[in-house]
Amino acid sequence: MNRSAWGRTMTYEIQVLKMGQCEVPGPEVYWMSAWDTWETLNFWMVVIRGGGKTLVINTGPPPDITALNDAWKKAIDARSQMVRQEIERPENALAELGIEPSDVDYVLITPLQAYATGNIPLFTNATICISKRGWIEDFHAPKYEMHIPRKLRIPDHTLQYLEIEAPEKLRLLEDEDEIIPGINAFWTGCHHRSSMAYSIDTSAGKVIASDCFFKYRNVEEHIPLGIMESLDECMGAYKRIRTQGDVLLPLYDPLVPGRLKEELAQH
Repeated sequence: MNRSAWGRTMTYEIQVLKMGQCEVPGPEVYWMSAWDTWETLNFWMVVIRGGGKTLVINTGPPPDITALNDAWKKAIDARSQMVRQEIERPENALAELGIEPSDVDYVLITPLQAYATGNIPLFTNATICISKRGWIEDFHAPKYEMHIPRKLRIPDHTLQYLEIEAPEKLRLLEDEDEIIPGINAFWTGCHHRSSMAYSIDTSAGKVIASDCFFKYRNVEEHIPLGIMESLDECMGAYKRIRTQGDVLLPLYDPLVPGRLKEELAQH
């Protein structure tokens, strides 16, 4: 476990904030199964605090979700629509915890999709951490034709911020990287080229958060993600997460708040 400059074990507190929800066909979540079901996905922002630092994983969908919903309606089904309450806008949700976007020191992104990148410009004092591999292969030089338009991966206002207004804020992560002591990143692939896992040291052990598994069952029951780009990457990531993670944090499972609170409280 990483240690601070003072020699003490550095651990962090974690909370989650809901940024919206949608429904998707079962096979998007569970590979080649759940054909007759619909699965609810909650989009979680993870808030991490400790050692005088505040970090968040993902920033929620863009202020206007019309284009996102239009695309999902055409690509999936009219039932697959992002629904967001006013309290679920990031600035409102963070205020409930006494946090302003300007208080955040690091924003950790996974993956490069509008529901994760849509509010990056709000975090004016934060270092924005994105997979270097994903920045290349999901944005600058994709190996294959992307099925999701660039504007629904990195909206115009976010791209303007990262490339023109504040390029010095962008930090491209290696496939194995340390954000700060006690918080590490590793590339997973599986869902997207830009999919990462973030490992956070807590009093309950290592919490691993990622989009490479949508729900607990993916990892716990060895069920590959339905909407994936590589089965090898998927199963390799799940094996590592099961081995190294003490607490799982799938970024879309509605069960997260209850399970996270319970599992963190056990230690």
